[in-house]
Amino acid sequence: MGNTQHYAECIEECLKCAQACNQCYDACLNEEDVAMMRDCIRTDRECADLCFFAAQAMSTNSAYAADICRICAEACEACGRECEKHAHAHCKRCAEACFRCAEACRRMVAQAV
Repeated sequence: MGNTQHYAECIEECLKCAQACNQCYDACLNEEDVAMMRDCIRTDRECADLCFFAAQAMSTNSAYAADICRICAEACEACGRECEKHAHAHCKRCAEACFRCAEACRRMVAQAV
């Protein structure tokens, strides 16, 4: 499918996105109305986990890297859409990172085909 150098940009975006999601998750837990942030917290956790998993798959040149990245892109878009609903700065930063990661994952998948 390619070597890990081919994946370098996507791995970097996945790791940045996972970090942004973890920061958003933590900040959401400290918001006044945590119940209102429930969906954001949930999507942050799922997205971070999938981003870390995708980076791991690419770094080991997994035969499933493209499939995992396809799912990761979907999770990133869902998380970005959820974070966009909130006015908090951490949510806005997370949404931007999610959309960049989704784009990088889709580019990687297209190159892998």
